[in-house]
Amino acid sequence: MTAEIINGKDLAQELRNEMKEEVTELIQKGLTPHLTVVLVGDNPASRSYVRGKEKAASEVGIESSLIELPESTSEDELLSLIQQLNTDERIHGILVQLPLPKQIREQEVIEAISPAKDVDGFHPINIGRMMTGEDTFLPCTPYGILTMLQSKNIEIEGKHAVIIGRSNIVGKPVGQLLLNENATVTYCHSRTADLKAYTQKADILVAAIGRANAITSDYIKEGAVVIDVGINRLDNGKLTGDVDFAGAMKKASYVTPVPKGVGPMTIAMLLKNTIKAAKGLASIGK
Repeated sequence: MTAEIINGKDLAQELRNEMKEEVTELIQKGLTPHLTVVLVGDNPASRSYVRGKEKAASEVGIESSLIELPESTSEDELLSLIQQLNTDERIHGILVQLPLPKQIREQEVIEAISPAKDVDGFHPINIGRMMTGEDTFLPCTPYGILTMLQSKNIEIEGKHAVIIGRSNIVGKPVGQLLLNENATVTYCHSRTADLKAYTQKADILVAAIGRANAITSDYIKEGAVVIDVGINRLDNGKLTGDVDFAGAMKKASYVTPVPKGVGPMTIAMLLKNTIKAAKGLASIGK
């Protein structure tokens, strides 16, 4: 068996093309979706992510602005800025790039963003709405993963999904989204005893643990769908995922690559959420 690759880069491009048409129509109606990104400090990885978001927003016609703050910014200063952005009617989506400097509590910042402008989908109100299956802004990476599965018409209902990782950004919400689609979900993590006993039973395996090539072919059930969320840089500078790609290709039915897998989809779903926020705040398309 040779697995089929789910190419997130190509799918994200398709979605951006569709969004460009939608944004063009919104602009003709007098509404230009606007995303504001706040970058605190000068983390090179964060700066690279922000550049990618700006480029993608520009491609689909979303207006984006970047507010850069020094590493020394206090929590109160950042919260004050967020309050200003919350009340600015020209801004539809607010994204504060994580991680933040140690003097700023991330959860305080996440909760300060208006749920109506929380295009990252991290606010407890939006997470709660996701948990109860209501319409909301879904966290971008889990939303991207679900979209990738749906793009290949992969059956989720009744399947056993195993999530390796329990972060608030990926692990927990992706499990909940799959549960909302009627999968049976098992969460595994660093304290799980006999990890293979769980992963070898997975119809859908999502690896989000942050360890290069940790999931080898002997963890994978024959014919499983393998979603690799990991992004790890090897000593030679190459990027690799949490899954041994070559091994997974021989065992799985579908595999996401790294790069060109989940990463591009995360940004695409951020844009989708921004358009949704613009339509909601302007009462367009309701």
